[in-house]
Amino acid sequence: MSTSEIFLIAISSIYTLPYLIWRIARTDYFAPLVVVQIGTGILLGPGVLGAVYPEYYSFVFNPSVLQALNGIAWWAVMLFVWVAGIELDLGKAWEYRLESSVTAGLALGVPLLFGCAAAMLIQFYPGWIGERAMNWQFILGIGMSCAVTALPILILLLDKLRILRHPLGQRILRYASLDDIAIWAILSIILLDWTRIGKQLTFLVLFPLFAYGVRRLMAWLPERDRWYLGIISLAFFGLGADWAGLHFMVGAFLAGAILDSAWFEHGRMDQLRQNLLLTVMPVFFLSTGLKTHWSSGGLEVLIAAGVLLIASVSGKLLGLRLAGKLLNWQPGEASIIGWLLQTKALIMIIFANVLLDKQIITGQTFTTLLVMALLSTMLTVPAVAPKLARLQGRKNTPE
Repeated sequence: MSTSEIFLIAISSIYTLPYLIWRIARTDYFAPLVVVQIGTGILLGPGVLGAVYPEYYSFVFNPSVLQALNGIAWWAVMLFVWVAGIELDLGKAWEYRLESSVTAGLALGVPLLFGCAAAMLIQFYPGWIGERAMNWQFILGIGMSCAVTALPILILLLDKLRILRHPLGQRILRYASLDDIAIWAILSIILLDWTRIGKQLTFLVLFPLFAYGVRRLMAWLPERDRWYLGIISLAFFGLGADWAGLHFMVGAFLAGAILDSAWFEHGRMDQLRQNLLLTVMPVFFLSTGLKTHWSSGGLEVLIAAGVLLIASVSGKLLGLRLAGKLLNWQPGEASIIGWLLQTKALIMIIFANVLLDKQIITGQTFTTLLVMALLSTMLTVPAVAPKLARLQGRKNTPE
């Protein structure tokens, strides 16, 4: 068979299997289609399909097909991260800066500490720390993986719970937006490479100048042209960040974060995000699954994923409980916000991909983080829905 025919077999599998699982098993309550797509990527990877049917796996996912799929995956995730950067609402965060900074700081800081503590234990076992990682990079990378909030998935879950446009939903988005900035800033610190420090300093010096130029042009151009300029700047900022050794996804986030969401019609932005999830992001999920690694056995990976999941969830809940006490929230709000902010799929997977590409973590650690992200996201709606119903019931009860 030709490479194009095999490529289309792979594409057919990528889109057909998760859709059938999602529809037939009716997983939407605990596992949205995005989560099912990520899980299917693991099933199609070397640890499952490659182990059960190695000949079929090597036939479909041969080097030529993988090269084509990886190109689509890179551009897909750059676009998705760019959209996530644009959607940051820093104006509202500044308006409520005291509440937002206290909450975001505790929501990020406590699970970060818990995750770092877990990473300090994991690093002593062989096969977990990457070849090019220093201990502090590995520990901080795992800690941040436990602290990450998946902002795009959070938006989908808030919409599913019907609180996206409500005051509580908007508060949660403010907290997540501030944490998102901190997460990418810390990732940039983790990726600092003293052998490329000259390039990285050059990028950091030139970036504000180019960002200023892009913003001036954006404010002058009509919206139709802003989309084109945004895509062009995305490619150039991604190239600059990758050239400097910071990874193209850092550049993609920065390319979006410097833009004002008010410059784009919100309906079109929502449609773009949905179209990316429908058309090209499943290819990224497959490429993620192809990086999974089970060489030490699934039991060790599952145990480590469970430890990190406990660190992540307990850290978020404790951090938000402290914030609730300091800011005098209503009873039940801290638990709801904590469970929603601990959802991890997508952004944490993107974060883990960067750590793997830079050899800060191994394939085994990457698989552990991937499993933890899936479990974290699957727990969110079942944990939040009854708590939210009780909170709304108390608000509707006359005094």
